Amino acid sequence: MKRTTLKRLLLPVAAGLAACLSGCNMEILDPKGSIGVAEKQLIATSTFVMLIVVVPVILLTLWFAYRYRASNRNATYAPKWAHSTAIEIVVWTIPALIILFLGILTWRSTHELDPYKPLESNVKPINVEVVALDWKWLFIYPDLGIASVNQLAVPVGTPVNFRITSDSVMNSFFIPQLGTQVYAMAGMQTRLHLIADEAGTYQGLSANFSGKGFSDMKFNTLATNQQDFDAWVKKVKASSTQLSMDQYSTVAQPSEKAPVQYFSTVDPKLFTNIIAKYNNGHVTDFDDASCGTKG
Repeated sequence: MKRTTLKRLLLPVAAGLAACLSGCNMEILDPKGSIGVAEKQLIATSTFVMLIVVVPVILLTLWFAYRYRASNRNATYAPKWAHSTAIEIVVWTIPALIILFLGILTWRSTHELDPYKPLESNVKPINVEVVALDWKWLFIYPDLGIASVNQLAVPVGTPVNFRITSDSVMNSFFIPQLGTQVYAMAGMQTRLHLIADEAGTYQGLSANFSGKGFSDMKFNTLATNQQDFDAWVKKVKASSTQLSMDQYSTVAQPSEKAPVQYFSTVDPKLFTNIIAKYNNGHVTDFDDASCGTKG
């Protein structure tokens, strides 16, 4: 009878929790790249360590409320109780050790997962320049001389070196299943290094509110084998559209739910010129900036 009652009580709670999480994007907990895997492990470890304090406190709160309720005449009544050395040792030592552990974990992971740190690999990386626009993403492949809007393609197992900027308000570049979001800021370039370990299509998005078209500022990341990537490059190069500085001014116009576009050629100085126009011709790397933080 008690088990049946407990189940009846737990079912609404479980349903409530499911409803609260129904709008959450859980892709970050299903990583497809080594950086994403490392970040998932960091989240899991930090959560577990913090639960060492949270769970006992919740359980003890419920137990104390039940054990020392007014109707329980068998409970010890000590109105003048004021100190316990054993309790003081527990409530100070355990949190202090947890904070020390989390501090060391944070210091190590901050250096190991630094988005500016190139990934170690025997495979030659590819370079991609990313420009955040209103409300779309422009991807430039400087070594291939091509560009695309709202579609990013990368070979599986190949490190990708991103240089990121914005030609509008501050934005944030994020591919949850590959890991690490980094800010895109006008007049500056930030950097990011990612890798896809499994083939698939992974959604990228803007993680920083940037106006009315923000909710549809998304793109697909196509992680494919080298043969399929080469085929994608060939398809882009077959496009009749070229991305000159004059054409770029049209592409950069604000638009919502922008379709995928391919550009067979691109001005080799386009990315640099986008940054320089906010700095009197000077290109500023985010590490050289006097303020701000990397995401």
